Amino acid sequence: MIKIKTEEEIKIMAEGGKILAGIMKELEKSVKPGITTNELNRLAESLILKSQGKCSFLGYEKFPACLCTSINEEVVHAIPSQRVLKEGDIISLDLGILWKGFHADMAATFPVGEVSPEARRLIWVTKKALKRGIKKARPGNTFGDIGNTIQRYVEDQGYGVVRELCGHGIGRKLHEDPQVLNFGKRRTGPDLTPGMVFCIEPMVSMGDYKIKKSKDGYGFSSADDSLVAHFEHTVAVTKDGCQVLTLLR
Repeated sequence: MIKIKTEEEIKIMAEGGKILAGIMKELEKSVKPGITTNELNRLAESLILKSQGKCSFLGYEKFPACLCTSINEEVVHAIPSQRVLKEGDIISLDLGILWKGFHADMAATFPVGEVSPEARRLIWVTKKALKRGIKKARPGNTFGDIGNTIQRYVEDQGYGVVRELCGHGIGRKLHEDPQVLNFGKRRTGPDLTPGMVFCIEPMVSMGDYKIKKSKDGYGFSSADDSLVAHFEHTVAVTKDGCQVLTLLR
């Protein structure tokens, strides 16, 4: 069942989303060769605690960290470690905050120093796929319209869109109904209604769209070890269109 949020609840989620976007901006400044993913996790946790929010991911289904740090072929949910970022890597940071009883969730992929033109293009296409999906998040459309738009754009660019993982509803729980697929057919799935709040998060592979479970039991990687990028925003459907809640304003 898809839960409809009130205007006041969406306002609270937008407050949390703005804080989260600011924290992600600070994390981006620290993404440099030589830093470990553990150091990025500690920074994320300290910034969330400083904001008087709570980490959404820490302890969720026993996840042991505040921040997901997925490097190169890793898709999502990689656990921070002593791994050192190297020049030419790309890293996807996925972070959630619990603010006044409601969650907000976002992700972004960043280059580490100078990266290849191919890696930079992958990041750009994935970010644009998210923007295109967000434009479809409005009354009169369906969730299938969002997924179809993302899939067609990504595949037209020569990439694979991950199908085994998807976006999700969000609110008092980190993961709520519905699943928000990054592929599909137009005019399918539930109709978009004002008050719906959910996360759109395309995960795009430079190679095949298939994935495999990581050895740590939490993360996923591309099956063919090709580079993957990931972007995510929490959005609310309004009567006039869509409000992106995880933006700095």
